[in-house]
Amino acid sequence: MNRPKVICHMLTTLDGKIITEHWRNEPWGKNYDGLFEKYHETFDSEAWILGRVSLEKDFSGGVQPEPVEPEQPITREPFIGNPDAKSFAIAVDRQGKLGWDSNETGGDHIIELLTEEVSDAYLNYLQKRKISYLFAGKDELDFTVALEQLAKLFPIKTLMLEGGGHLNGSFLNEGLIDELSLLLIPVADGTAQTTSLFEVGKHQHKRAASLFKLEEVKQVEAGTLWMRYRIEKADK
Repeated sequence: MNRPKVICHMLTTLDGKIITEHWRNEPWGKNYDGLFEKYHETFDSEAWILGRVSLEKDFSGGVQPEPVEPEQPITREPFIGNPDAKSFAIAVDRQGKLGWDSNETGGDHIIELLTEEVSDAYLNYLQKRKISYLFAGKDELDFTVALEQLAKLFPIKTLMLEGGGHLNGSFLNEGLIDELSLLLIPVADGTAQTTSLFEVGKHQHKRAASLFKLEEVKQVEAGTLWMRYRIEKADK
């Protein structure tokens, strides 16, 4: 299978939680500001991918989509809004709910990852804003299919997978993660039902647990451990 290399890059507490709202406003919380972004920049990658909820909260600025019905039906084929783009932000947006005020975020061209059940009106909305999109399933996303299309249609060789927990869990469950870059901060959350690093939904067929091999560990700022792992392949 021709697909990008996938590196899961995340920051977690000692108990594996990835949501920061429960502690980030503590007096010591600022010690960990910017850590995730700093070590993200150490990787040579062309794209990063996030789930809809995370994008809506931190990247889309609360913009609401304004779908307009097209004059003609729109076929379920990939659309490339900027053929000259070199870096990409991939939005996992199964039903087409995200709004955008441009076709870039942080200088990276947006690619919407959709299912075929999305409306023509939303596709028309994306086309008018020159936002790229592709389809990876009829009503559920197949990330194997998505990665194959990303490699075929865009110059993406390395993809940074950066949450949330259910998106990470889906990639892990489908055997699509090659490396894990984990920033472990010396904080214990303990909040019940808070999202953790990898979560597989109840509707998904849970495959066997994955084994990782530790490649490197460093102590970095504020008592944080930066650990890098490679996935152990099934034939080893």
